[in-house]
Amino acid sequence: MKFGFIAHPTSIGLKRYVKMIDMVERTSRDLHDGYSRELWSRRNLVPFMEFAPIRSACGAECAGWVQYLPLTAEEMLDEPQIILRRVVEGVEQMADKGADLVGLGGFTSIIGRRALETAKRASVPVTSGNSLTSYAGFKGLRKVFELMRLDPEAHRVAVVGFPGSICLAIARMLLEIGVCLDLVHRPGANPDDVLSHVPPEWRNRVTLTGEVADCYPMDRFFVAATSTGGVIDADRLLPGSVVIDVGLPLDVKRGSQRRDDILVIDGGCLTGSGAVRLGTESMNFSVKQQLNGCLAETMVLALEGRAERFSIGRELPPEKVAEIGRIAERHGFVPYPLASYGERLAEDTIASFRRFHLKPNGVRGQTAPPVGEIETPATGGRDSRLQTINRYRRHINPMMADFLHMLHCDHVFAKGEGCVLTDTEGRRFLDMVAGYGCLNLGHNPPVVVDALQRFLAEAQPNFVQYVSLPERTALLAERLCEMVGGGLQRAFFSNSGAEAIEAAIKLAKAANPRPRLLFAENSYHGKTLGALSVTGRDKHQRVFRPLLPGCFGVPFGDLQALERELAKGDVSAFVVEPIQGEGGVIVPPLGYLAGVQDLCRRFNALLIVDEVQTGLGRTGRMLASQWDGLEPDILALSKSLSGGLVPIGATLSKPEAWDAAYATADRFLLHTSTFGGCNFAAVAGLATLDCLIEQNLPARAEELGAYFKNELTRVAADYPFVAEVRGRGLMLAIQFASDFRGCVAASAKEFATRLPGDWHLTWRFLPDAVRDDLMHAMNKMEETLGEMFCMRFVTKLGNDHNILTFVTANSSTVIRIQPPLIITREQIDAFVRAFAVVCDEMSTFLD
Repeated sequence: MKFGFIAHPTSIGLKRYVKMIDMVERTSRDLHDGYSRELWSRRNLVPFMEFAPIRSACGAECAGWVQYLPLTAEEMLDEPQIILRRVVEGVEQMADKGADLVGLGGFTSIIGRRALETAKRASVPVTSGNSLTSYAGFKGLRKVFELMRLDPEAHRVAVVGFPGSICLAIARMLLEIGVCLDLVHRPGANPDDVLSHVPPEWRNRVTLTGEVADCYPMDRFFVAATSTGGVIDADRLLPGSVVIDVGLPLDVKRGSQRRDDILVIDGGCLTGSGAVRLGTESMNFSVKQQLNGCLAETMVLALEGRAERFSIGRELPPEKVAEIGRIAERHGFVPYPLASYGERLAEDTIASFRRFHLKPNGVRGQTAPPVGEIETPATGGRDSRLQTINRYRRHINPMMADFLHMLHCDHVFAKGEGCVLTDTEGRRFLDMVAGYGCLNLGHNPPVVVDALQRFLAEAQPNFVQYVSLPERTALLAERLCEMVGGGLQRAFFSNSGAEAIEAAIKLAKAANPRPRLLFAENSYHGKTLGALSVTGRDKHQRVFRPLLPGCFGVPFGDLQALERELAKGDVSAFVVEPIQGEGGVIVPPLGYLAGVQDLCRRFNALLIVDEVQTGLGRTGRMLASQWDGLEPDILALSKSLSGGLVPIGATLSKPEAWDAAYATADRFLLHTSTFGGCNFAAVAGLATLDCLIEQNLPARAEELGAYFKNELTRVAADYPFVAEVRGRGLMLAIQFASDFRGCVAASAKEFATRLPGDWHLTWRFLPDAVRDDLMHAMNKMEETLGEMFCMRFVTKLGNDHNILTFVTANSSTVIRIQPPLIITREQIDAFVRAFAVVCDEMSTFLD
């Protein structure tokens, strides 16, 4: 069976989209067949898409096409009789092409007394699709109640647009399940006439109003399907309000500001399951998500072989609405997932709105729960995870929450012990990220935990800076200086690695007041303004420019380039990582760091070594710079200095540098920190140092790191998409090189060759700026595909093998391997086995 469908644009933007489709389609025919006057003549309908064949989940088949009447609702209302003739003309055009049934979308079904006039004049049956639209809107609201775990009978629903056919059908279905309704009709309508559409036995559960504003103070659930659009003011909705917006044009006017405390859900839409095929599909691309119910109903009737006037007029019998819903779901068309303004809504986002409906809010028919239920977070399981994700999305970083959700990495952990994290649902994960170097002793190391608990139990003083001298802080400074050696005898304590670098930069500028600071390209030193100024990645810097003046990058590993800059005699200091961690775990050439030290001494520039990520045993020495015998003027430490339990950073320096910067009455308090240098953090630091030394963890990192690297290299040898396994100790990285160069250009060329007409000629005559932008976009897309390939490894290791990894900050084609130094050989072997399995599963292409 064949069907046709007449759609129309619901906004000026969509009308221009249809205009673009028309231009491209005609141009394609012109390029293929040559010019003709008929081709470039006025059209009643604009061709949009053909579906041939459609195959449903139960094996039924049909075919059809969609065309646009290129007028908005407002334009159609201006000349309803003319538009009725055009709709009927369109139906007949489709019948002439072999359509046995024609579906009418939006206003094309409203014109002519809700399609009754169209049905009279047409030679083939027509349907408005409003029955399946109503079913989808009703099921969407039921899904909202289900996800929020709310009883529909305890909440009133405002139905806006009653007694329009869709609102009338949805209202009856809601009344059948016991929901109380506020029915919003057109202002000035006769209440008795409106009420006559409600069966007598349900009238005690409805309230009538001609003003939607009457519902704003009381109702948090709305269903809207008017023929005018823009009747609900988003700014006036109560927090937690949910609107199932079935209207086209949309009934919710976008507010003056974006609101994250309301949900506007695209009502009346259905999605084809994976078993549904809408014509030819390529790369799982198919127009089968968020299909308007009117189009979906037409398809379903065609699949059933039912050429009949199914949805015509105001009255849509509930039994027919339920019938078409059941048939649609049997064929694989379901009213989920829900979406908002075309963007798919995560179920946990909808579920999070439950919080608004657990508090006293004046909503009629709703009882407030006990205070404990309102305030106490879930203590475990899926609810706890969803609460955390949505609090994070609402109040911290919604983009990060969505990013991790997209990668299936949005875990929430309830317990950490050693190298293992346990999530809120009891799943155990091997942690190979370890806070990017914060957890050298593992999660909650007992030695550090015990030391902190004793400190608190004894009520020892914590914040005593500047009114006395903190005992534990002074002891930690002494221990660090003894451990590091090399003439470093002064320590400044802060709260993070970035703060440690900030302190180092300020100290260098004060001690050696020259105008320039040098850093290595591809470096990473933190995201505070000063640390960012010496971070060698444009992506991190560009939004915040201008940064600290006088900061210049030189290539990492290039002594000649460094010498050229230092020879200018205006460099205060050079800051460098012994191994570039976030840069992709880049190990410098042999002799480079020693050469850096010699050059800095020769040209009187201070050497700042950033050991924030490499320090405290990570690479097989207490400090990575000890591999090269460095004695820097300033050294930055952080991350694992407290065993990962307390924020801490430390900036160590030689006395000569510190004295030159701060050893005067006017200067000794120029750089301070309120929380830095507290006794509590120092207690954690002292216990950490004891543990590192007593367990000889640097030597363990060297031994196990060499074994780990060899095993990974052995596995990677069979897979060309693994470019390199590199690093030192237990600071390792896997560099991926899945090459997508040229793929987008090849795809474009293939389409240009296969599509009707000469699109290569069209490409040659695009303006230079357009071509340049397209080429840039293609190159970026190819880079992104390589990054996506790497991220699949992160996702698969996490979801298939319960192993946590992640990419480095400067390169999304590098997976970092930085487990706690207490990792066992058995845990390393488990990772290697999992990595081998994922490599095999991702080996469709070996290039």
